[in-house]
Amino acid sequence: MPSSALIANESQLGRTKNNAAITRPSLMEQLIRRGVRVTSQRRLLVGIIQDSSRHLDAAALLKAAEQKDSGIDRATVYRTIALLKHLGLIDELDLMHLDGEKHFYEAKTNRDHCHMACFKCGAIVEYASSSFEKLKEDMVKQSGFHIRVVRLEVGGFCKRCRKTASQSRNSSSL
Repeated sequence: MPSSALIANESQLGRTKNNAAITRPSLMEQLIRRGVRVTSQRRLLVGIIQDSSRHLDAAALLKAAEQKDSGIDRATVYRTIALLKHLGLIDELDLMHLDGEKHFYEAKTNRDHCHMACFKCGAIVEYASSSFEKLKEDMVKQSGFHIRVVRLEVGGFCKRCRKTASQSRNSSSL
């Protein structure tokens, strides 16, 4: 069975209107639907997470929020992250600890996807595939395990870094 893969740089899966196979539901709508109180600072933080084209750590989220509301503090950021994680609305990622022990966050998509981290340049590539969905189905069938969270991170070298390394090897052998 051929595998249809979706590949995107950084936190881009589910952000284009061209491909409806993977989407990112509105965090704000989810909060309202669940009856969560939405303060102006929480609205700001949720909007930043929802609209970010890259994976954010708590410090980057705080910095972005401070540009729009100087009164926002670190505790509000961490409480909002904890709430969104508890509700299952965002994913927490290590991204192979390329940037130290930081944790990164992104709005959940309607399909699980993997993150591939380049050890050389730090690029993050998102990957979703029917093969990955099949693997999860097989795991459930064979183990009887009820999967609620999937987190797969792969470390290696991206296409650009491999190409650069190959060109360097070729030019040094001349």
